[in-house]
Amino acid sequence: MASLALFIFLLTYAGIIFTRFPWLNIDRPSAAFFGAVSMIIFGILSFEESISAIDFNTIALLLGMMMLIAVLEIDGFFLFISGATISLAKTPQQLLLLIIFITGVSSAFLVNDAVVLLFTPVVLSICSATKRQPLPYVIAEIMASNSGSALTITGNPQNILIGIQSNFAFGQFMLYMFPIALGSLLIIFFAIKFFFKDEFSSGDRLHCALEKKEWNFASMKFSVPIFMLVVLAFFFNKEISLPYPLIALAGGSLVLLLGQIKPSMVIKEIDWVLLLFFTSLFIVVGGIEKYQLLDSFINHFKLNTSFIGILSLHGLSLILSQIVSNVPFVILMNPILKPLQDNFLWLTLASSSTLAGNFSIIGAMANIIVIEIAKKQGIHVNFFTFLKVGSIVTLLSLMLSASLIYLYTI
Repeated sequence: MASLALFIFLLTYAGIIFTRFPWLNIDRPSAAFFGAVSMIIFGILSFEESISAIDFNTIALLLGMMMLIAVLEIDGFFLFISGATISLAKTPQQLLLLIIFITGVSSAFLVNDAVVLLFTPVVLSICSATKRQPLPYVIAEIMASNSGSALTITGNPQNILIGIQSNFAFGQFMLYMFPIALGSLLIIFFAIKFFFKDEFSSGDRLHCALEKKEWNFASMKFSVPIFMLVVLAFFFNKEISLPYPLIALAGGSLVLLLGQIKPSMVIKEIDWVLLLFFTSLFIVVGGIEKYQLLDSFINHFKLNTSFIGILSLHGLSLILSQIVSNVPFVILMNPILKPLQDNFLWLTLASSSTLAGNFSIIGAMANIIVIEIAKKQGIHVNFFTFLKVGSIVTLLSLMLSASLIYLYTI
């Protein structure tokens, strides 16, 4: 049974690996779902064991955040904020800086996949209106969404999982990650300026007049305060004795009841495919965990909070995030780190797995989302052009991350 479990696991992750390439029409959730069902059909896990393998806290937190994001999206809140702020840019450098920091900050408090989905058309329309080359701004947006999302527990799916498993308070996690996320955003700014000198060397002035859109302010009167209340509750979750998933679900239920958007519209906007993907991966990893197939993996990598241990986990994140993407990698690492009960190792995993997403276009889901949107508008992000910038940004960011986290442990 152990050999069969390992075979299904490897087959599943092979399917996930190949779906990282945009030119292949293989679906990641279907690969994970196939693996989960196979674990049950072939008797590796009973149906009851497979249900127990699912981390419903993570699923609940994701679901609650998706409800909030869906309402804010339909209200036009994201486009209102990004459009109004980015239009303040007077020079290409200011535009680049605003895109990086608006995307980064937004991704910190909202799931970054949703942020890039909504912000990319705005960035492209600004580039079109100002007659600027879109490529450096698109790459900057991708990288800023990853680096910015590292800041908080709710910034991306892998941090949500880590936030549930670790004992970090929302504010404590944010405090540790602030210099890492900020440093990475600054690295992105200077790297983009360096690799795209022609775009930023001139003293051109921008004249940007964004197309006016209809904003649903009547609904925002409810959805925005509810979202702010949820974020505030995250900071004080220990004081109010409410876990993160329950806070997110409470926010989701309030926005469904009080918002001006039909609940059926909100439910349609929830990314059920992502929830299926997470659920399936939990079951697949549960299958190999049952037979302790990760023990040799744990012993090979001496995971501890020494500088070498922290650096090793950063290196592992960099390599495996390019192979299977950061979310499947973090789910794989979950049963490895859980017995160690070390918050700084969780922090290392959150930081390294997120920042590693900037290395190549297949490093994170947000990368693929932006590239596909840009492609539909005739803008091609070359694999090696992205890699040239991403490799420098990622290596410098990971060095900063490893150094700071080691200093935290001293």
